[in-house]
Amino acid sequence: MTPTSVVELGRQALEVTLLVSAPLFIAALVTGLVVSIFQAATQINENTLSFVPKLVAIFLTLVIGGPWMLSVMISYIQQLYEAIPAMIG
Repeated sequence: MTPTSVVELGRQALEVTLLVSAPLFIAALVTGLVVSIFQAATQINENTLSFVPKLVAIFLTLVIGGPWMLSVMISYIQQLYEAIPAMIG
């Protein structure tokens, strides 16, 4: 294994990680922003008011995007396993 292939492997792993986690982060970010605007408008400072909607949004994102996330991870792992013989020899 050359240093270039190790760097490429790490780059692909980070790319898959960001690709899979981005929808969850975006859902949490948008939900947090909406709840913060609502809290600022109504002057309600309740911590659970921001936690529960984020939890629900992340859960819904996982339910909707879960199969896609799983297929991305499975294809990366299959590609990685198929490349093992080339990396060793």
